[in-house]
Amino acid sequence: MASSCTRKLFSYNMEDAYIIQGGKKLTGQVTLSGAKNVALKTVIAALMFEGPVTLHNIPRIRDIYELLHLIAGLGARAEFIDKNTVCIDATALSQNKLDFLHASKIRTSFLLFAPLLHRFGEAYIPNPGGCRIGARPIDRIVNGMKDLGVAVSYDSETGFYHGEMKNKPSGAYTFKKPSHTGTELLLMLSVFSQGEIIIKNAALEPEIDDLIMFLNEGGARIVREDTDIRVKGVESLKQTKPFTIVSDRNEAITYAVLALVTGGDITISEIPEAYILTFIAKIKEIGGGVEEKQKHTFRFYHRGPLVAADIVTDPHPGFMTDWQPNWALLMTQATGTSHIHERVFENRFAYVDELKKLGAHIEYEDSEVANPSSFYLFNYETGKEYHQAIRITGPKKLHNGVLKVADLRAGATLALAALMAEGETVITGVSIMERGYEDFVRKITELGGTIKKV
Repeated sequence: MASSCTRKLFSYNMEDAYIIQGGKKLTGQVTLSGAKNVALKTVIAALMFEGPVTLHNIPRIRDIYELLHLIAGLGARAEFIDKNTVCIDATALSQNKLDFLHASKIRTSFLLFAPLLHRFGEAYIPNPGGCRIGARPIDRIVNGMKDLGVAVSYDSETGFYHGEMKNKPSGAYTFKKPSHTGTELLLMLSVFSQGEIIIKNAALEPEIDDLIMFLNEGGARIVREDTDIRVKGVESLKQTKPFTIVSDRNEAITYAVLALVTGGDITISEIPEAYILTFIAKIKEIGGGVEEKQKHTFRFYHRGPLVAADIVTDPHPGFMTDWQPNWALLMTQATGTSHIHERVFENRFAYVDELKKLGAHIEYEDSEVANPSSFYLFNYETGKEYHQAIRITGPKKLHNGVLKVADLRAGATLALAALMAEGETVITGVSIMERGYEDFVRKITELGGTIKKV
């Protein structure tokens, strides 16, 4: 039976700067929070269900609060009822146009097209926001919507996309380049389709499979066949038991790198090995300590000098673009020269100048490839100047400084650098980082770090 939603109140506070005293070996255990990139999508997908939906292990992060505010503004119920439990009930959903200010803050807001089109037949959603790590072109997503029967137009004066769906979705779509967000939106649009919809060259990220699991538990009929996803239409969705969100693999990597750069020893749980297998392999390659203590629990520890290694970012099961800022910091402590080549986004090195302020030896280098238009996953423009590769020389002892956060993952990297470096470091703009990290100050403090918000 579907669980009822009984509310408990918890406070939430956000500041915008950290003061960190670094130079300590951090040790202990970290219980990972729920995955941001699963929580956001399942909250939105819950609006497609009949009656209340209960979601466990939802992180109390800024992006979740923005999304809940958006949904409440549409008339639906969307709120925390326990520390990490959210209740969503779309019964009273009454609006099909998002608030511009709050919707433009998070990229995930574009996925609200799915429940709003199913409910009202049309919807108005502003150009999506989020971290400025690249243009993140929306064209692949819009083209997919059109191929499934949705009429989409954009008003440059208002900044809103307008979508209209007069009939049940039908057809098929092939992504020219895999899109994580695009795959998830087309999945949700296809749930109530006419017949079967096939999404080809779909993204392979495990977060998508978690969304599929959530929808299937509610009655959807979705099957993945490698990079193809088949969706057979159903009439309705209804939750029969609460759904628990998987832990955040990006947070897992952050604390793993923290252990290594501070010369510490940190055990993290719970995260499926398949989610971080590529990262574990690279840690072993460079001489870092890693041990699976039990299923879904991993120990990362300093075991001696590290050696430099190269990475090229790639969608899952490759080395995630979200991991590379942390990896860059790790390479400042490795012996030799390492190279990072960023394929996924065209503006992912915002942290480089900040790390150089602390004494890191990082340089941009040419990234010539035979066919850049097919090699890069963003929309490569011939003639435009790109900086897609860096060279890091280590080991280099970092010192303290004053830093500014540019994007979510860069923010975590700067915090790790401050915790590693001797002396006091001030980091401003940390509310950007707290879009994706729950209880960061508490977790760092419990590991023996000295950090406070001011």
